[in-house]
Amino acid sequence: MQAIHVQNVSKSFRVPVKDERQGLAAKLRRFVVNPSQELRAVDDLSFDVGAGEVVGLLGVNGSGKSTTIKMLTGILTPTSGEIDVLGYVPYRQRIAYTHHIGVVLGQKTLLWWNIPVIDSLRLYRDIYGQSSKEFEERLDHFADVLEIRDILHVPVRKLSLGLRMRAEIVASLLHRPRVVFLDEPTIGLDILARLNLKRFLRRLHEEEGVTIVLTTHNMFDVEELCRRVLILQKGKLIYDGDIAALKASDEQKVVELQVLQVLDDRRFQAALGRTQVVERSASKYRLQVDGAEAVSVIGDLMASSRLENLNVIPPTLESIVEKLFARSRSAQHVA
Repeated sequence: MQAIHVQNVSKSFRVPVKDERQGLAAKLRRFVVNPSQELRAVDDLSFDVGAGEVVGLLGVNGSGKSTTIKMLTGILTPTSGEIDVLGYVPYRQRIAYTHHIGVVLGQKTLLWWNIPVIDSLRLYRDIYGQSSKEFEERLDHFADVLEIRDILHVPVRKLSLGLRMRAEIVASLLHRPRVVFLDEPTIGLDILARLNLKRFLRRLHEEEGVTIVLTTHNMFDVEELCRRVLILQKGKLIYDGDIAALKASDEQKVVELQVLQVLDDRRFQAALGRTQVVERSASKYRLQVDGAEAVSVIGDLMASSRLENLNVIPPTLESIVEKLFARSRSAQHVA
């Protein structure tokens, strides 16, 4: 079953053109004409997300992630294309639609700044028509898991960023949304709080089947929570697929070895010559090997020496994404 459908979606903005000319005439011209140009933040984007999927939306700053999330939540209207989430067109049916989604948008707070957290949460209870019993049960559970019981009666303005983010997540989930959009949900959290939040999100997904779209710059969060990633660059989708498949497609492998004795120096040196020696200290080597040759090279190294240790290090998601961006930029320059 499909929860999110995005078809040929683009979003453009008009931005002022910087005019370096000085003088009264130039100022009057800018005042009258106000020259601008079109900036395409999202360019012909298409993807589907199945019900119950947890998907990571990745990209550098300016790649179109936030614009995409804002269109999915109904905050922005696309310039062209179609968006359907749970059978709703987000920007046309916002009131009915928001009863079925949860949203945490980075630094933008869902909570009222000068009142205690509990008062904001009770207001959301009334907005969503939630019963007092269900509200208290959900809040009791979330307060323990996310460790916010001690801050429920503290004004939001007095909370650290990490504590506020936990309270924001509770506010977005109290009404049992079917789809949750999380923009940098672990920002400001210490290591333990981040681990607790990820356990909580995994449990929420398993128990309630919630569809989650996650944006983050923390690749460890993506690998631990998501099986699938969408990668944007300059508003275009450059990858849509499994993290495992993305890792398997990486052409370079890193091999670490510690040599006790070289038995066949000629063969050993020939094997090293087929690699890039990244680091070498005494008998220890760190090598970068082409994926197609990795098995053959490792075999030659093992046959020509006695090894105390050999370790093949899988590529990190972060390094793979960086290479993907670089290849995409190169292809655009060629075109």
